[in-house]
Amino acid sequence: MFDAHVHIIDPRFPLIENEGYLPEPYVIDDYRKRMAHFDVRGGAVVSASFQGADQTYLKAALSALGPGWVGVTRLDLDATDDEILELNQAGVRALRFNLKRAAADITEMTVQALRAYELAGWHVELYIDGQMLASLQPVISKLPALSIDHLGMSEEGLPYLLDLVDRGAKVKATGFGRVEMDVAETLRRIHTVNPGALMFGSDLPGTRAGRPFEERDVDLICQVVGADMHAVLEDNARDFYRLPAVRRDPVPPSRAENPTIPLPRNLLPGADEHTRPLPVIE
Repeated sequence: MFDAHVHIIDPRFPLIENEGYLPEPYVIDDYRKRMAHFDVRGGAVVSASFQGADQTYLKAALSALGPGWVGVTRLDLDATDDEILELNQAGVRALRFNLKRAAADITEMTVQALRAYELAGWHVELYIDGQMLASLQPVISKLPALSIDHLGMSEEGLPYLLDLVDRGAKVKATGFGRVEMDVAETLRRIHTVNPGALMFGSDLPGTRAGRPFEERDVDLICQVVGADMHAVLEDNARDFYRLPAVRRDPVPPSRAENPTIPLPRNLLPGADEHTRPLPVIE
């Protein structure tokens, strides 16, 4: 499993009250205990509004989590090329446009995103209500690579979201306790348009969500996407974050599908012995 959306809230580093909200700590040990019974082999630590443009917590988290983990961050608009390259070396792979909870100059952010893509291949991750996607079309069309958080948040934005998916955008299957939609139907429609679009994430610790991540969220994803579950739970995200693919042993054929293996007569037991005809029964 690759967890494409995790928030680490470490009180050793700066936190900023956002809309009157300051989260409780949620450190790496908390995350590992919560996901201990899943085979998590990597993930993406995503900077939230209450972390502003602080990079110290993110560098520390990526260093502690180790290989297979990447970062998604927000930068000050005056960040230099050297800062971007230094963060890339630390494992950062994307910029986050938080248009849900943070004021932003979208034009300047787009210019910065294009620069980060040219320098380091970073993509953009949008936290936004899907209803705003249509109005942002002039901006979105300039971004070379894009993902949308939390299934686009709302039913009303789904047509715009599906249009982006059809053009190659990724969508995070995250935050099921945040959204206002039929999650199973939304997953099905996204997966139908592009089986490579969905990327699982726990969204832990689920700050300000109606409910945090539950194991049944994974069950629901698997029920909807069926045989593509490995792609949605791991492979799509690994490819998007430019990480090595995971090699899996091929699944052996079911005995029910091939209950017997035909053998040539000369390989049957006793084939080289002299055979006797059956006695005639009168």
